[in-house]
Amino acid sequence: MDTRRRTARTVGDGSGRWPATAVFFLNGLTLSTSIARQPSLKAEHHLSDGQVGVLGLLFAVAAIVCMQFVGPLVARAGSRPVLRVSLVVMPLLLALVGLAGSFGALAAATTALGSVHGTTDAAMNAHAVAVEQRGGRRILSGCHAAWSVSAVVASLATAGLSRAGVALTAHFLGAAAVLVVGGLILGPLLLPSAADRRSGPAPARRGRRLATDRRDTGRSGGAWRGAFVVLGLGGTALMVCEGAALGWGPIFLHDSRGVSLGLAATAVTAYAAGQTAVRVVGDRLATRYGAGKVFRTSGLVAAVGLAVAVLPAAPMAAVAGFAVMGAGMSVLLPLAFSAVGRMEGMSTATAVSRFTTFTYTGVLLGPAAVGWAAELAGLTRTLAALLPVLLAVALLTRLPDPRHVPETQPALLGADAPLPAGNR
Repeated sequence: MDTRRRTARTVGDGSGRWPATAVFFLNGLTLSTSIARQPSLKAEHHLSDGQVGVLGLLFAVAAIVCMQFVGPLVARAGSRPVLRVSLVVMPLLLALVGLAGSFGALAAATTALGSVHGTTDAAMNAHAVAVEQRGGRRILSGCHAAWSVSAVVASLATAGLSRAGVALTAHFLGAAAVLVVGGLILGPLLLPSAADRRSGPAPARRGRRLATDRRDTGRSGGAWRGAFVVLGLGGTALMVCEGAALGWGPIFLHDSRGVSLGLAATAVTAYAAGQTAVRVVGDRLATRYGAGKVFRTSGLVAAVGLAVAVLPAAPMAAVAGFAVMGAGMSVLLPLAFSAVGRMEGMSTATAVSRFTTFTYTGVLLGPAAVGWAAELAGLTRTLAALLPVLLAVALLTRLPDPRHVPETQPALLGADAPLPAGNR
């Protein structure tokens, strides 16, 4: 028994937590570098606002379309080979964006970048869920924290390089070289492909082989049942609220509250800082208090923060409100991803890729929907209307609330052994 426990502990220590976290960091660094350089891209190519919008739309649509194929692919081949390819190809496409000499070439490169990013996004979340189930501990909040940190790193690097006069093309080529090396180093450290093919809730012994076969094919029709759709719609709503805060928060403070442009811009910084700080400890909170309790409490905190931000108040109080909202929103999406990965009747990869489709729909439609509503009712009322949305998601969403599984529990001693209770 002592030997079995030592084996389990060794596997748990090397279960892929840090490589999975590093995947989120590399993906975020690639995408955030592209986003942070958008003003330079627009200026160098003399793009109109409409053309910039077209590029954003092409990127998002390409990402959503490719996500539909990631689930079955990962269920068959595993996320490791998918990520080993995408982590190298995505930086190369970033370099192509920098080298594009016409709007047509730029549109093609941006579309390709969006497709590979969508593939990476779905595969890396599936991989992180597999690591959670394999190791018996939560990691998704920490993974998303790494993505948030990468955005800060990319923005600071872009600001420094821009001030130093480094051209966009040189920046993208240099970043691509570093990111390709990172992807090549990271790839072999990821979990083996079998981890994804066997991830997901353990089926009952009766009819076990049939259930396993359905999971492995990634063709489960159960992925669109009611519980999944409710979680998916909740993910869409969360991304609409986040897009409203990040995209419209500074505009709201400047136009509706008369805040200076400099101070208004700090709303994004405050939101990101609050979000990152809580994501660092989010996994421990969920393990200690339970996913359901943390989800409900965080949703209520986010609603309180939004209320403070939109109510007539001193400018600094409004900025603080966005920080509180970011702290509350921080763990909601990671906990939802983890819950989706535990749903029975579908492969983890299929469930995660389809759930990512819901969240990207919120990313794509959210800012535009807020703008259209603001035209009709005003920005203050539109942002205030998101309060009941946040409250509904917080109070009505039901997550599986597994108890903590000690790291010494022999959950990995057999490939066909059922997962411990904490992973169901």
